[in-house]
Amino acid sequence: MKQITPAFEAVEISGSGSTATRFLYNTVPGRMMLKLLVRTVFSKIAGSLMSSPASRFFIGGFIKRNSIDMNEYRDVKYNSFNDFFIREIKEGFRPFPDCDTDVAAPCDGKLTVYTITADSVFSIKNSEYSITDLLQDKDLADSYSDGICLIFRLTPDNYHRYAYICDGEVLRSKYIKGVLHTVQPIACRQSDIFCQNTREYTVLQTKNYGKIIQMEVGALFVGMITNNNKNRSVKIGEKKGMFQFGGSTIIMLFQKDAIRINEEICENTKQNMETIVKMGNKIGEKS
Repeated sequence: MKQITPAFEAVEISGSGSTATRFLYNTVPGRMMLKLLVRTVFSKIAGSLMSSPASRFFIGGFIKRNSIDMNEYRDVKYNSFNDFFIREIKEGFRPFPDCDTDVAAPCDGKLTVYTITADSVFSIKNSEYSITDLLQDKDLADSYSDGICLIFRLTPDNYHRYAYICDGEVLRSKYIKGVLHTVQPIACRQSDIFCQNTREYTVLQTKNYGKIIQMEVGALFVGMITNNNKNRSVKIGEKKGMFQFGGSTIIMLFQKDAIRINEEICENTKQNMETIVKMGNKIGEKS
């Protein structure tokens, strides 16, 4: 199935969050409870419950509530809610571009794009995040000064597997243990979410885009980031891994002048809008 550049759909970045999220982040009792919930042990407990056979009861309502088109997914019997949550897409439903200089989305999600300033800080919703804190490596962070940061925010209805966007060689991988906040915008105003949450990143040397970083960030009740490939060489479209149960985030970093992102996506970000993309969609090209 040939990959076709989509007519992008955008949604406003909502800062309100759900009723439960507002309670946790905007009230004193909620913030006290949050201090316990963000600990990874609670996400592991929630994950265990959602991996039990009894959790299959939640699948039907979840599909209806989130308007999930199950025609895109393999027709199999699910043994638990988490088994359903990490469901596999049908062959051909997430093709990558044929042109190896096109930049593709590594996952389904809502995309925003930011320029990394000269002092290695980028801004999201009026909050600044240090690339050094994010990577916990100053020299590596400095090499992305004036580059581009792409943030793909996955929501519960999304396909929760992600892939490599190009051929490359793995230079290094790093796992950073943290706590697990939700990645909804309301939480990003309250905490430096991406610098506190459990995360794992891979540094790749690529032919067309230079040295890039792909980072997976865990979210509330998503304690498990499972990456598959431990080899040194990777291929475009090869599955990198998956998130279990909940919403999560993929962050990609590109060095200065490596790529150009679609102007519509950049303009949407300026207008406080997230651009809806699917894995394999063309979102830019090599500079």
